[in-house]
Amino acid sequence: MRIIVIGGGAAGFFGAITCAEANPDYRVQIVEATQSLLSKVKISGGGRCNVTHACFDPVDLTQRYPRGSRALRGPFSRFQPQDTIAWFKRRGVALKTEADGRIFPATDCSQTIVDCLCQAAHHAGVHIRVAHPVVAMQRSPAGFQIHLKSGDRLVADRVLLATGSHPIGYRLARSLGHTLIDPVPSLFTFQIKDPRLVGLAGISVPVVALRLEVGNDRFQQKGPLLVTHWGLSGPAILKLSAWAARSLHGNRYRATLVMNWLPDWSEAQLRAHLLRAKQNWPRRRILKVCPFPLPLRLWTRLCEPVEITPTHRWADLSKQALRLLGDQLQRGCFAVQGKGVFKDEFVTCGGVQLKQVNFKTMESRVCPHLYLGGELLDIDGITGGFNFQNAWTTGWIAGQAMANS
Repeated sequence: MRIIVIGGGAAGFFGAITCAEANPDYRVQIVEATQSLLSKVKISGGGRCNVTHACFDPVDLTQRYPRGSRALRGPFSRFQPQDTIAWFKRRGVALKTEADGRIFPATDCSQTIVDCLCQAAHHAGVHIRVAHPVVAMQRSPAGFQIHLKSGDRLVADRVLLATGSHPIGYRLARSLGHTLIDPVPSLFTFQIKDPRLVGLAGISVPVVALRLEVGNDRFQQKGPLLVTHWGLSGPAILKLSAWAARSLHGNRYRATLVMNWLPDWSEAQLRAHLLRAKQNWPRRRILKVCPFPLPLRLWTRLCEPVEITPTHRWADLSKQALRLLGDQLQRGCFAVQGKGVFKDEFVTCGGVQLKQVNFKTMESRVCPHLYLGGELLDIDGITGGFNFQNAWTTGWIAGQAMANS
């Protein structure tokens, strides 16, 4: 049996290794368009590789996927983060869990994961071709004919298409009869030009509550936030961008972000605390004393729209200023003017329509003996290792199915 995997990324490698290990008699080959294998694995997590996430209940795990949650429930009952950890452990790679649940190699180096996958493929007898772009593929009664840019032609009995968000993968899937949901960006930062953020790049806040208003759509998220030179980033923003990806794309990335810098405080508690500060520190300058767990530079910026100057003392704080300051702290509005990128970790929502795939095997319902996995499908997760888990799971299921076909 001739097995060809198109795409040398996480899902492609996992599918090829799984198939070759499960059925050593099969000839398994990975065909990669570029010179670089596992490029997203190398850059993930700032070069540390966020392998997966410590979320071990399949139902809970599916809730981390804005698109694909229902389809993944069955696959995650067969191969989930615990299985990923065990897979790498069997091959000598120790993983560690950080406080926020993200899981990395103990070495803090993505090359550890790359080397592990390449060695596992080698030991399993997987043949790898790099710098061999596929330009076309046809299905015939004898199998698949795969045409390379070099002019070579490969023949396969089974094919796993795992090209990620590369356009060639979408073209090949469409040419074989699949319907595609138009891919648009997911997991990105927000471009915001606002005087309240000027000079604050690098400041982080552990927990904020966000509400994003995109036309008539509303999205909410809570978590850490980072101020950048171009606007806002951090886990809360990235998660928000994933859930709102389609709406933001349709609205040309224009939206209103309503910010609560103190989500653990009620409005009444915040007002009472400001009044106590006025009572306790009447002669102290407002901009020099922040009564809340916020960076002083951020506090200063939030005071400026209330027209609190460096000479104002707490005794000078009027009822109107107190109310306006409360609005800035818990209901401040920021205009989102565009999207940035999340480092080099480009993730898309969109891809092959999920109803055209049998998630028990990852085989196409449209084109028999063709299997699909990873980000080529209309599946995307929030930040934290969930997109890799989708790749490991769908690649593993496809590999098992091809080995047993």
